[in-house]
Amino acid sequence: MNTVPAQHARVLSGMRPTGRLHLGHYHGVLKNWIELQHEYDCYFFVADWHALTTHYEDPTIIPQSVWDMVIDWLAAGVNHGEARLFIQSQVPEHAEFHLLLSMITPLGWLERVPSYKDQQEKLKEKDLATYGFLGYPLLQAADILIYKAGMVPVGEDQVAHVELTREVARRFNHIYGREPNFEELAKTAMKKMGKKNAKLYKRYRKAYQEQGDQEGLEAARALLESQQNITVNDRERLFGYLEGSGRIILPEPQPMLTKASKMPGLDGQKMSKSYGNTIALHDHPEVVEKELRTMPTDTNRVRRKDPGDPAKCPVWQFHEVYSGEDVKAWVQQGCTTAGIGCLECKQPVIDAVLNELKPIQERAVEFEQQPELVRNIIAEGTEEARDMAQETMDEVRSAMSLNLR
Repeated sequence: MNTVPAQHARVLSGMRPTGRLHLGHYHGVLKNWIELQHEYDCYFFVADWHALTTHYEDPTIIPQSVWDMVIDWLAAGVNHGEARLFIQSQVPEHAEFHLLLSMITPLGWLERVPSYKDQQEKLKEKDLATYGFLGYPLLQAADILIYKAGMVPVGEDQVAHVELTREVARRFNHIYGREPNFEELAKTAMKKMGKKNAKLYKRYRKAYQEQGDQEGLEAARALLESQQNITVNDRERLFGYLEGSGRIILPEPQPMLTKASKMPGLDGQKMSKSYGNTIALHDHPEVVEKELRTMPTDTNRVRRKDPGDPAKCPVWQFHEVYSGEDVKAWVQQGCTTAGIGCLECKQPVIDAVLNELKPIQERAVEFEQQPELVRNIIAEGTEEARDMAQETMDEVRSAMSLNLR
């Protein structure tokens, strides 16, 4: 199994612009991005082409949603100085790569992606009998592979998409990585490492290929990573030669499992625009307070004096996210004994949500007042992303004999 070289160990993640972001997005995605940007080389993109897979009939919501979403990212704490922020459709190489990958991807691979039929069931009101919807996991694969991303933060329901990406990369390398005179080129690259390192590499390669020694495989990979006097192409050849295949043009990414968002909706279900149970990041404080004050509670508490069960109350799920152990103990005691009313129970949640949203909304106003700054941030990120995408496409076109110059 191929692993991703350290210089390609990038994180890539995107979000579809189909409306304003809400607390579910903040707790489920953005807080994770904010942590990752300090540790990894991160590429975060607005997946506007992906939005068309389900909103192709009425795309008018997409343009404004793009900029609203970018502002929400920046306001939440995503730092354009530490991560590259860009818009998918402004890097047309994604589309070219998707087309080229579609030439080698078996139809059955797309049809068996679990979310394909699941989403068709959930979105019965939409006509999703399109190639765009069937092929969106392959577009995701192109998004990931064009940056040679090593890690892709996903929930458990998206792991199958990363596995498809790995299969596509493996198939591409198998078909196009077998360059003429591959073994001779690999041996020439080995010599550039110097006698001592070349000897080590041979020993590790033999241990892995003849005895299946995984430690030898990892040691050889680490050795290749440390080499400063070989080119990227030579390194990729030696990674491929190590496993007896061909040159690794597209490294296989790994899923980075993220914790499932614990952010509930106002009705106790998962917070989602389709359920109409969200609190948007830009909602006015009065709107937020009203929504929380009127959210449903335990149906057994008909009167103030009736005891309740926090486990049956949507408000308790908010306490699980926002309240400390002391407040939760107070809620448990007060609810089960009817010592507190539902409005009293909701107040700490209201205060916590408002306190969380206040700095985000203040920063959002600053960015809304500087639209040119926001556009410049995206332009800068897009330029860097496109440089990387073009490098990969040069390799891909060459491997597929499409460099007609």
